[in-house]
Amino acid sequence: MASTSDIKNGLCIEYNNDIWSVVEFQHVKPGKGNAFVRTKLKSLTHGRVVDNTFPAGHKIHTVRVERRKFQFLYNDDLGYHFMNTEDYSQTQLEEHLINNPGLLLEGAVVDVLFHSEKDVPLQMEMEPSVVVEITYTEPGVKGDTATNTMKPATIETDMEVRVPLFVNQGDKIRVDTKTGAYIERVRD
Repeated sequence: MASTSDIKNGLCIEYNNDIWSVVEFQHVKPGKGNAFVRTKLKSLTHGRVVDNTFPAGHKIHTVRVERRKFQFLYNDDLGYHFMNTEDYSQTQLEEHLINNPGLLLEGAVVDVLFHSEKDVPLQMEMEPSVVVEITYTEPGVKGDTATNTMKPATIETDMEVRVPLFVNQGDKIRVDTKTGAYIERVRD
């Protein structure tokens, strides 16, 4: 059992019969009235994000979570299949437990969060960015670089990403795994 003074980013709590991760929080002490903690919580079982306010000193139930390294193998109609890098056991995750499944490359090593008491997978986390190759994009118009115009490009996982006009087919780019947005072109 903890209180609102223990809230920090990444803390997992049990609230309203669900397991939530604190995405962001803010302690507020208004000039008049009692202090409170404004939070943004992400459900680890459903993936939805909600805003919630706790009064200062409110008791919260924390959940112990373990991070385990897994390697992505493949996906099919049953879900996404991963192999534990320590004992080679396999587990399957549903798509809603993965933040951006279109950026999962075969063989990628990721962290899977497990509820330590129930040994149930809660969520999969990737590295902050991933390097992928452009498999198809229209060529940019020469000389049209005065604006920050973006064009669609298909990457090796068949996901579509918006890229600047100077990026061509065969180029490697870095993509943000949280938003799926283009970050930069990677030189070999």
